[in-house]
Amino acid sequence: MADPARVRGFLDVFGHWDPTLAFVMGGAVAVMATAWMLKSRMQKPLSAAAFAVPSLGLVEVRLIIGAAIFGIGWGLSGLCPGPAIADLAFEPRSALIFIGPMLLGMAIQRFAFLRGRPSACAGQMLARSRKPS
Repeated sequence: MADPARVRGFLDVFGHWDPTLAFVMGGAVAVMATAWMLKSRMQKPLSAAAFAVPSLGLVEVRLIIGAAIFGIGWGLSGLCPGPAIADLAFEPRSALIFIGPMLLGMAIQRFAFLRGRPSACAGQMLARSRKPS
């Protein structure tokens, strides 16, 4: 995942396809499937009062646009946020070319769409702190 050439090779389905990323995805799916099975057997999480599972609501246009921007950036650079941060240790110049615009995009999104509104996580923490004990 931290090697952009492998990511681009995985996305090059009609060229010299590199299937190694499929094994990474398969491992992630196996871990998540196990987590969902464990969740279904538990009444509540170990460190919270209840599970915070998102509802299956309507897909918003902002989600589609964000996913498209993420996918285009991933395909062009061969990096996504986690591996880009890991790449700071190996190839800091290349990683910073990705991380700089990523942070700028995050800041633009925060100021353009969330101005004056706390994030969902901050809002949940604030609501919990206001509940009487």
